[in-house]
Parts: sequence; C-alpha cells; structure tokens
Amino acid sequence: MKIIILKENLNNGLNIISRITGKNLTLPILNNILLSTDGNFLNLSSTDLELGIKYWSLAKIEKEGKITVPAKILTSFINLLPNKKLTIEEKNQTLYIDCENHKTQIKGLDAQDYPIIPSIEDKTFVELDAAVFCEGISQVVDFSTSNQARPEISGVYLNFQKDRVQMAATDSFRLAEKTIYFKEKINKECSFILPQKAAREIINILLEQSGKIKMYSSPSQVLFEYSMSETNHPQVQIISRLVEGDYPDYQGIIPKKYEAQVVLNKNEFLNQVKTASIFSGKGNEVKIKIDPKKEGMEILSQNPELGESKGVVEGEIKYNTEKPKEMEVNFNYRFLVDGLMNIKSQRVSFELNGEEGPAALRPAGDANYIYVVMPIKST
Repeated sequence: MKIIILKENLNNGLNIISRITGKNLTLPILNNILLSTDGNFLNLSSTDLELGIKYWSLAKIEKEGKITVPAKILTSFINLLPNKKLTIEEKNQTLYIDCENHKTQIKGLDAQDYPIIPSIEDKTFVELDAAVFCEGISQVVDFSTSNQARPEISGVYLNFQKDRVQMAATDSFRLAEKTIYFKEKINKECSFILPQKAAREIINILLEQSGKIKMYSSPSQVLFEYSMSETNHPQVQIISRLVEGDYPDYQGIIPKKYEAQVVLNKNEFLNQVKTASIFSGKGNEVKIKIDPKKEGMEILSQNPELGESKGVVEGEIKYNTEKPKEMEVNFNYRFLVDGLMNIKSQRVSFELNGEEGPAALRPAGDANYIYVVMPIKST
C-alpha cells in the first residue's frame, strides 16, 4: 500500500474511529485501526466486536493494500504533524509515514487477522435529518441503564413508523420519550433496541453533520451512514449489534391525565431545585408543594445537620379536579434536574399525580417530548 493524503483529512478520520479502540486487553488487535485502500479513498476501520466504525477519506492511491496498526500511536503521531501532505506506505507489516522533516515507522499486524465488520444485506433505508435525529436521541439516551437482569432497558428503543420515529429510554425510575415526525412518509417500518454506547457514539460523531443520514437495519444489527455531499460516497458508517429482547410496554407508564399542572419558567425551576439540593441529605430528597390557597409552587428541603431551604417558583397552576387540595410530593432532586436539563424550551409543564402517582415534565405547548419520574414514597 502507498498513498498520499492531507494530514487534516487523515486526522479527522482517526479522531472519529479511534473512539472505540484502546480498551481491549484480551484481544490486542482490537486496539488497532485497519487502514485499507478503496478505489480513490483511504478507508479507516475500528471495532470492539459490538460496535464498528468506518471512515473514508479522499486520497491519491499509488498502490493498493491494507495494514492494521495501534490506534493510539498512529493518532498521537499524526496529531503532532504539520498540516501538509503525508506519504504513507506499507512494507512487511510496517507503516512508513513521511511528512516534510518527519519520518516514522510503526509496527503493524497482518490485516487478515483483523475482525470483519459485518454489513447489512437489506438495502432498504430510512433517511433522517442528522441534527434533528441526533438531538432527539440525546434527549433520552441518559435514562437507559446497564442492567444484567433486564438487558432490554440497557439501550434506547427506536420505533420507526410511517410518519414518525419514537425514541424511549428508562432505568425503571424515570422514562423519557421523544417523537420526531417525518416530512414524508417512509417505506420501512421497524423497531429495535440500540445499545447506549452506540447511541452516544452516533450523537458524538453525527450531531454536527449537516444534511441527511441513512439508517439500514436487520434483525440483529443497525447501520447509520453519512455521505460526502460532493461525491455522494459514504464518509462515515456506524454499525452496531442490537440489544436482544422485547422492550417493555412503557406506554402504560405515561400518565394520561394529571391532578395538578404547573406551567413555569424552566431555569427558575431548575435553580430552585439545585438550591434545595444543598440541604437534601443522603436520600437526595426535595419536596414539591402546591396549595390552592397560595400562588406559585414551593420547593423545600431539610437536613438536621445542615439546615433547610424553602423557595417559591411563580407559575400558572391548573387543577384537574372539582375540589383541589394541598399536595406535597417528594422527588429525587437528581431526577428532576436531569429531566429539566433535557428540555429545550424556556417554559415547562410539570404535571403531578399525588404522592405516589407518576409525575411528568414536558416542554410547554410541545407534545413531542415527555419525561416521567416516580416520586419517593413517604414513610
């Protein structure tokens, strides 16, 4: 193999695909990157056997070939080079790199020993707006959890329907769902559980990309692809195994009505919760209190060793009962903060259902996102 490539182009690819390397002790070759020629492109590949990333960059290919070299060494070296043309050549399982006054050689391993990153045979795809899709996943991904007893909740549930995709994640204490509607109906309906790690990498790699991404799926894997606008050739592919099992019927958890609804400023609510958290103690407990005879919503916390906090947030309170009564509900303040941080609007709707019923946070006037959190039961 012998190629000529701009340092900037190679560096961009290495920074993307090296994200999942360098952490495998039992199979050292997984700490390597596979470099191979593909037509007029240099293809970089990495995998941890659960997740694979491929990146293509235009290059002058003088001789075809492939080699696998340690990701950390190659990335560290390329990062330090001037932004000039690089000549890269493979000889006898060694990678030679020449850039002006810099010359180096990196010992590699036989590319034939590198694990094959699988492909998806079904070429039917769903086209998605990269920024909108990634932002949607980012609003739910933090609420999935690693759970060996219940592996199905260790990822993000994606349900593609004709006119929308619903994304959901839960750790059994709280639940978030985001719905994105398509401008045009799609011709592929499917649902699967995307591992949390894969979801995070999709966000990190594709969020800043403009334009569209394509999603291909099979019963066991999913592939997301972003293409170069000038050539329409794939630039990045992220392929992941799917979480096995059936996702819980979470729709039954989402409250269909509320006893009381408070519409208030998100930042004021968030600041008051954070203030109360200083005195919340080991249980992370804060109390939300509303009273039909008073205006606003109170947020309280008390710790015998530290002191107490009491704050009021102004808001519009609406009761869904003929005889509204005072309501006190305890929450884990971290759960409230997490929910509020994932809402993008300036005003939020906080819907309460008593001491034991699920509460819901929504962007005010937006039915496409909901965050459900269970209260801490009073003892």
